[in-house]
Amino acid sequence: MPHAIRQATDTDLPVIHRIYAHYIEHSTCTFQIEQETMTQRRRWFADHGGRHPVTVCSNGGEIVGWASLSTWNHRCAYDTTAEVSVYIDPDRQGRGLGRALSKDLIDRATDLGYHVLIAAICTEQNASLRLHESLGYVEVARFREVGRKFGRWLDVAYLQRTLPEAGGHTK
Repeated sequence: MPHAIRQATDTDLPVIHRIYAHYIEHSTCTFQIEQETMTQRRRWFADHGGRHPVTVCSNGGEIVGWASLSTWNHRCAYDTTAEVSVYIDPDRQGRGLGRALSKDLIDRATDLGYHVLIAAICTEQNASLRLHESLGYVEVARFREVGRKFGRWLDVAYLQRTLPEAGGHTK
């Protein structure tokens, strides 16, 4: 069944919350350690929209993943740079949904006038690193032992993708 990507709404927040909660508890793809409340998730969502969209991917009407563009740095000179996040329901990984959400984010960011997208990825997350590299991101920095989760020191790679001028979409 084909998937569809659309802007997230308030009614999607419980599923977004559930998907992210899994990764907080079980993965190094986020360095967040403590679970969020729905109040915190609603506050996060309220801080998005406009130039920082949150999107969801649905399959047969069921939300199976989400993505967002977030402020990378609050100083004005960084207004044309955004950080990307993509999370897929753990039971739906490996089906191209992360690629579809990522491509959609690139297109949205291009249309919104962004110049650069940044992805901060734990170096243990090989599939995420490969996905971003296949979409034109290049590693620009690697920070050693900057995070600690599950009793281990973790490295983070920063990948960057320069976008085409508005109207030049990915394929």
